[in-house]
Amino acid sequence: MTNSKEVFRSGPYADFMAQGVKVGSILYISGQVGMDAAGSIPATMAEQTVQAYANIRAVLAEVGASMDNIVDETFLVTSVEETHENLEAVFGARAEAYGKIPEVTQTLIGVAGLLLPELKLEIKCIAHL
Repeated sequence: MTNSKEVFRSGPYADFMAQGVKVGSILYISGQVGMDAAGSIPATMAEQTVQAYANIRAVLAEVGASMDNIVDETFLVTSVEETHENLEAVFGARAEAYGKIPEVTQTLIGVAGLLLPELKLEIKCIAHL
């Protein structure tokens, strides 16, 4: 059995990684980091959260969807301690991205590192369209 899928590629790593894959009414969004299309990475975890959600919105826009379509997200953080220290700012940026208290499931996982040493978090999502 073969699934029909739409693949969305963008950004500096488009040649080897899809930003999103749509299968039926589900959009799987690759982990988005706090780096813009030009490769700029903000210094703080809260600023990186804002940029990661901007990247998520860009992938959602490819299929005419919005943050309201997100049903699940996974945060990968390089420091759980730093996340706790910045909890209000990080989750404030998250609520601002959704425009309300998010109505999604969420998992937060501490990891040893991400693609670049300056990156502090990555957000992976699943959206129902």
